[in-house]
Amino acid sequence: MNLTPEVVSLCQEVRRFIRKEVDPRSRWIEENDAIPEELMRMAREMGLFGLTVPEPYGGIGLDLAGKCAIEEEMGRTNYGFATVIGNHTGIGTTGIVALGSEALKRKYLPRMATGEWVGCFALTEPHAGSNPADIRTTAVRKGDRYLLNGEKIYTTNGGIARVFTVMAVTDKAKGIKGISAFIVERGFPGFSIGRNELKMGMHGCTTAPLAFTDCEVPAENLLGAEGAGYVQALKTLTMGRVTIAARACGMMDKLIERSVDYMKTRVQAGKKLAEFQGLQWMLADMGVARDASRLLTQRAIEAILRGERGTLEASAAKLYATEALGKVVDSAVQIHGGMGYMREAGIETMYRDARISRIYEGSSEIQRNIIAAQLLKDE
Repeated sequence: MNLTPEVVSLCQEVRRFIRKEVDPRSRWIEENDAIPEELMRMAREMGLFGLTVPEPYGGIGLDLAGKCAIEEEMGRTNYGFATVIGNHTGIGTTGIVALGSEALKRKYLPRMATGEWVGCFALTEPHAGSNPADIRTTAVRKGDRYLLNGEKIYTTNGGIARVFTVMAVTDKAKGIKGISAFIVERGFPGFSIGRNELKMGMHGCTTAPLAFTDCEVPAENLLGAEGAGYVQALKTLTMGRVTIAARACGMMDKLIERSVDYMKTRVQAGKKLAEFQGLQWMLADMGVARDASRLLTQRAIEAILRGERGTLEASAAKLYATEALGKVVDSAVQIHGGMGYMREAGIETMYRDARISRIYEGSSEIQRNIIAAQLLKDE
C-alpha cells in the first residue's frame, strides 16, 4: 500500500509516542482499567482524535489506507488505549461524516476532532447482537423531536463518550429499511448510562449499557433520512472490520518481535531457543499468518478506495486476521513458556486482549455467513 509522505511521517510520530508515553503506562492502564488523563491529553494534542474528521472541521482527514496504517501502529501497544482512539475515529465518527447535515457536522465534528467530545456507536442490544435487524429501540417523531425508548449494551467508549450515534426503529413495518440513525448527547433528557462493564481484556476502554426512556432527541439530530440508518451501519461496520484487521496485523508484528527477542536470548539445555527447529517452525507459521492477514487487509482497503462496497473483502480480512491473531498470540505464550503466562511479561495481557477481535463488529461466524452469501451471489 502506497502511503503519502505525510501519513508515513504521522505513523513514525505515533510509533514514537507509543514507545515513549503509552507503553510505559500500559501496566497502570491494565491494573486500573482506565486511561490516565495525562495520556488522553497528549493524544488530543497530537490530533489522534481527529484522524478521520475532514480537514474543514479541524481534523486530519485520513482515508481508509491512512487510518489502517495508524491502526497497525496502535495494534503494537495497549489495546484499551488503541480501542478508545480506534472506536472514536472509526464507527464513532464516520456515520456523522457520511450522513450528517452541514449544521450537524459543524456542531459536532470540530469538538470531536480535538477529543473534547468523544464519540461512540450504539447498535448492539440484549436481543440483537449478531443480527442488528432485530433491534427493538424505537424512535417516534413528536413535533420537533424524536422520543427514543429502548436499551443498548456493550457500547464501547460508552463510559466516556459525549456523542452517541444510536440506531433505532422509526418504522417497524419496513423492516431493516425502517431503522434510522440519531446523534444523542450525554445529558439529553431520558438518556442514562450504566456502569463500566468488567471485561476479560481491553482494560482502560469503557464498555457500558445505555438506556433510553422517552429520551428527547431534536429532529435535526436525525442522520440522513429516516430509514437510512441500517444501510449506513453496514457501511460503517464494513470499514470498521478492515481497521480491526489492520490492528490485528500490528499486534502480530509486536508478538513476533517479542518472540524473536526471547528466542535469541533464552537458553535451555545449553542452546538458545532460536536453535530449536520446533520453535523455528512455530515462528515461521506466525510470520506467514501475519503476512497473509496484511495482504487480505490491503486487498479490502484497495477495493473500498476504488469505490466498491468491499463487503466480501472486508469480512475476509477481518475473519482471517483475527483468527490468525488468536493462533499467533497463543504461539507467543507457548514460546515464552512459564514467563508467557505471567503478567510481568505482558504476553498474557495481549492474549486476553486479542480474544475480543473475533467477536465485536461481527463475530467470525457472521463473517463466514457474509462471505458465503457474497460467493453464492456472485455465482
